This record gives sequence, C-alpha cells and structure tokens, in this order.
Amino acid sequence: GLDAKNIKLGEVILSKEITSLEKENLSKTLEPLGFEVIDDKKGRIIEKIKNIIIDLVHHQDSDVKTNLSDVLSDKLHHDYNYLSNLFSEVEGTTIEKYFIAQKVEKVKELLVYDELSLSEIANRLNYSSVAYLSNQFKKVTGLTPSHFKQIKEDKRKPLDKV
Repeated sequence: GLDAKNIKLGEVILSKEITSLEKENLSKTLEPLGFEVIDDKKGRIIEKIKNIIIDLVHHQDSDVKTNLSDVLSDKLHHDYNYLSNLFSEVEGTTIEKYFIAQKVEKVKELLVYDELSLSEIANRLNYSSVAYLSNQFKKVTGLTPSHFKQIKEDKRKPLDKV
C-alpha cells in the first residue's frame, strides 16, 4: 500500500508522490466509500473550508461564539474574500449558505433526538433567537421546526451531500 505521512479529517498526506496508476487505483478504492482524491490546490482549499464548517457546526463547544470569516482566514491563512470567491466559483453557492445548510442539518438532528427544546437548540447553535432559527429553518426546508418534529420523517442528509 501507500505510506501516509499525516492523516486527519478529510485529508491524507502521503510520504512521497504517487504514480498516475497508483492515483487511479486509489480513486477507484475510495469512491465506493464516499471519498475522492483531490490533488489540485483549489479543491484542497474548498475541502478544508467544508471540514472547518462541519467541525464548527457539528463538533464544537457551543459556548464559543465565533466569527466564521475570522476562523476560516486564521485556519487557512488566506484572506476571507479570496476564500469566499473561490468557494462560490467552485461550489456554485456561498460559504454563508453552506454554513446555514450545515446548521439546519444540525437543527434537524437535534429535533429528531428530541432531547432539547427549540430554545436550547437555538442557544447551542448560537442563533440570536428562536424566531431567527425558525425563520432560517423554514427558508431552507419549507417547514417550521415544530412541523418537522411532528412528521419525524428522516429528512436529514449525509454531511457530504449538504
């Protein structure tokens, strides 16, 4: 196999360059598992942006109030305008819309678990109010959080499909 120098969420750095054939075989192995090989600089930056947002929304301590543009600029060592333009150009949506979509998926998850009130969910995800969360949720899903909770259908998407 291939020798990995460093492995972290969404990224594997190999200890040496691989041949085209090895890259093709790696792609064929990863694709059925829902992964892909990204070897261009822009693609790597886009994936890093997505991973940072997913980490912020789904895995961070909710007590930490963060400014998304500052977090992305600090972690990726690029000006936010560059990151924003690159993301929009490649993904066809804005970083902000992607961030909102991830937050709405987290709201869906928490509603399905039925362990927190809407107020607690709003607080956990740093919404300024329940009304703001509800409006954003309805804009994205077409449903109010309470209606979504009532139907309890599996309306969630895998994180990589958001």
